[in-house]
Amino acid sequence: MIIKSPQTRQEFFDYYDLRWRILRAPWNQPKGSEQDELEGQAIHIIAVEEDKVVGCGRAHFNSDEEAQIRYMAVENHLRGKGIGKMILDELEKKVIEKGAKKIILHARESVVKFYEKNGYRIVKPSHTLFGVIPHYLMKKTI
Repeated sequence: MIIKSPQTRQEFFDYYDLRWRILRAPWNQPKGSEQDELEGQAIHIIAVEEDKVVGCGRAHFNSDEEAQIRYMAVENHLRGKGIGKMILDELEKKVIEKGAKKIILHARESVVKFYEKNGYRIVKPSHTLFGVIPHYLMKKTI
């Protein structure tokens, strides 16, 4: 398993495709909804196994000291194998190197325990995505 930033056009294509397939397509969201206006200034990380992108995550800064993690996804058949943790660890390392003192994220209810195991705590309930996916604002102080 290789954890790295996407470099090639194909790696970026596969990265966004994975984000869409896991985080948007099951709720009938269109291609393109897996991206936002912060892509150009964000830190992108992928997990690659046998030349296939099997996991991904992104971080961006909300302020000089606050980073936010978004778009974490792992292929369904590979969940529970530590790929998400490897991606999260790499994102945290990169934002800490750039001066982050705290990291926030909005976790889907189904992955709150994953983030709690990695040092995040629930701050409060957040939004409900697509009217059906409850999220929780979580925070980790570095």
